[in-house]
Amino acid sequence: MRGAGPCALAGLLAGCASTPFAAAEAPADSPVAAAVMEGARADRAYPEFCDIPPKPDDVRPPREWARAVAAVERDRAALYEATAASTWTLDGTAAFAERARAAATPPPVAGAPSNTEAFAQDLRDRATPPPPPR
Repeated sequence: MRGAGPCALAGLLAGCASTPFAAAEAPADSPVAAAVMEGARADRAYPEFCDIPPKPDDVRPPREWARAVAAVERDRAALYEATAASTWTLDGTAAFAERARAAATPPPVAGAPSNTEAFAQDLRDRATPPPPPR
């Protein structure tokens, strides 16, 4: 087992020695060859440290992030608790339907023809267009 470490190291170094570190050529017929060669040019401008933008002022501090995360976690726990498997059932649907029917307001009853005609006349009076501007 003593020889395994040096043999593995020799194998790794032999692999590196057999791979040339020269610049690879992009195939000329490749649709991205021009973009690759442009990106690999050594004479292009590179960013400098002075190009890094200043730290923004409108970022909340880490303690506020922690409070917001804790609030989300509390809300998640409350949601899980409210929707747990034992918090609701499908029993008592007839009683629920009866309560819903009792709470629902019935539709308005059609009035006498004279009331209907008075309502229609009121709508016609309100629908009269305003006088034309002078």
